[in-house]
Amino acid sequence: MAGKNATPGGSSKQNTFFGGAAILAVGILVVKLIGMFYKIPLTNIIGEQGNADFNNAYYIYSVLLTISTAGLPVAVSKLVSEANALGRHNQVRRTFQLSVLLFLGLGVLSFLVMYFKADALAGLMNDDKAAAGIRALAPAVVCVGCLAALRGYSQGHNDMAPTSISQIIEALCKLAVGLALAYWLIKAGQSADVAAAGAITGVTVGTMVALVYMVLNYAFRQAQEHRLAGDAADSAGNILRDLLRIAIPITLSSSMVGIVTVIDSSLVQGQIQKTLLENPDSWALYAGFVDFAPLEGALAAWKETLPAGGAATMAALSAQVEQLSPPAAAVALKEAVQAVSRTLYGNYSGALNIYNLPTSLMAAVTAAVIPAVSGALARRDRRGASRVAGSAMRISALVAFPMGVGLFVLGTPIIRLLFTKLNADLAGPLLSTLGLATVFVCMMLVCNSILQAHGFVSLPVLVMIVGGALKIFTNYRVVGMPGVGIYGAPAGNILCFGLCLGLDLILIARVIPRRPRYLEIFLKPMLASALMGGAAWAVYGLGSRLLIRLGKLCVADQVTKEVLGLSRAGNALVTLLAIAVAMAVYGVLAVALRAISRDDLALMPKGDKIARLLKL
Repeated sequence: MAGKNATPGGSSKQNTFFGGAAILAVGILVVKLIGMFYKIPLTNIIGEQGNADFNNAYYIYSVLLTISTAGLPVAVSKLVSEANALGRHNQVRRTFQLSVLLFLGLGVLSFLVMYFKADALAGLMNDDKAAAGIRALAPAVVCVGCLAALRGYSQGHNDMAPTSISQIIEALCKLAVGLALAYWLIKAGQSADVAAAGAITGVTVGTMVALVYMVLNYAFRQAQEHRLAGDAADSAGNILRDLLRIAIPITLSSSMVGIVTVIDSSLVQGQIQKTLLENPDSWALYAGFVDFAPLEGALAAWKETLPAGGAATMAALSAQVEQLSPPAAAVALKEAVQAVSRTLYGNYSGALNIYNLPTSLMAAVTAAVIPAVSGALARRDRRGASRVAGSAMRISALVAFPMGVGLFVLGTPIIRLLFTKLNADLAGPLLSTLGLATVFVCMMLVCNSILQAHGFVSLPVLVMIVGGALKIFTNYRVVGMPGVGIYGAPAGNILCFGLCLGLDLILIARVIPRRPRYLEIFLKPMLASALMGGAAWAVYGLGSRLLIRLGKLCVADQVTKEVLGLSRAGNALVTLLAIAVAMAVYGVLAVALRAISRDDLALMPKGDKIARLLKL
């Protein structure tokens, strides 16, 4: 059967681009889509400040989760797979048992840190209200640790379905329980930070239910096997050493993004608060977005408590708040400053939720790149490996460029369409700027996978360290400028991932034989996306002006005519029309310019039929 369906490069259909990783890739894609349907309505339920609290708690969770579970599942699956291939079933059992103990230990340690140090971790993020969410997430770390061991065990048996199913179960429970709890708490009159903690509880419940499924799956597998094995398992010390030898480099690589995100988020919010306190002239930057009356009153009251000649600085405020009996005026001012910061950062977080969607869609591509390229290299087929790498980059560019340009052109209309609780005039420009970074980060993820598939595991880590340092430095400097503020936060993303992509492309050209031709990969998607962006901009601009003019004709009151703007329904209609036209224009241009080849499509499911349909 496989021999009848050879692809142009000589590999069989079973070795297609999505071949060995198809189940995991589809599972990842489904989970990311469920996450989209979770984050968007959640923001509309808990609002700007609740959104900031949720994200700040989740950033802390993500780092501790990555440290405790990122590399170990890969290590478990590798050691279990190797032992299975040799028929060493006692070794398999011993490896799994030790991995569970190791995961439990790391999970319990992370739980203790998150639960008992929640206030300190929230303070680290410059958001005291995030503490409740951090505590609500603490039990999830223990559950996910056990989940990781079971998933690694299953993958070691070449069974990817349980991992994907458990991830989907986890995401669905998070969606149902988290949204329901957040909505109920808001309706019950609870504050935004409490509602955010309720939403995060859905994450914990999801991990528990997924863990039950994986335990049942493991028990069912054990009941079916009943294998008697006479092999002698390695010592516990040797197995643990092998686990850590594989896991530690992967963990360091995976942790970099989360650690950079936590540092960057903390610095951005800290710089916003410092600038708001020390330079009230910066308030004009957010006129119309924020009610500064509480902050103005709290600042005036606190200044009266300062000694004669004392400077009103963030350092002075922090010193007072950290006292055993802090002055009431200092505590009130800190809460007022954080409230404004949470509002601003909550809008930025909403823009980040949309910005992260394209990168989430790339997960399916990156999950398939490593096994496809590695398989070709194992067969000593360098030409095939180069062809897969080139097609992966070309397909990624075809997806990333239009999405980035679309966000840049329609940032404000998209925010207004999706988020009722965010200020579109604030979050929209932030999303437009982030759209430029979308192209860089999507392509960087694919390039990282290509380098890793060729055995250069440490290079992407070093690149991310350099890019992350630039991101942190840029945001620290730019956000602290009174005339820039929160609008400077996306600048770090653009510079960071732009630099990372540039370095990755240089490395691929230097260390990988038969490197892809970059001009052929990027030029056509870039041209098609630019023309598409122009079409979307024109359609939205003309459509919105037409609807406003029609609205004025239908209103008799002259005063109403003067203030009449595009309604939410009108914005939705024109935005969706602009997106539809943009997709049609881009599709036609992509085919007309031959931006994708028959070879590229042959590496995808049903690619031959798509190629015939497009007459490629």
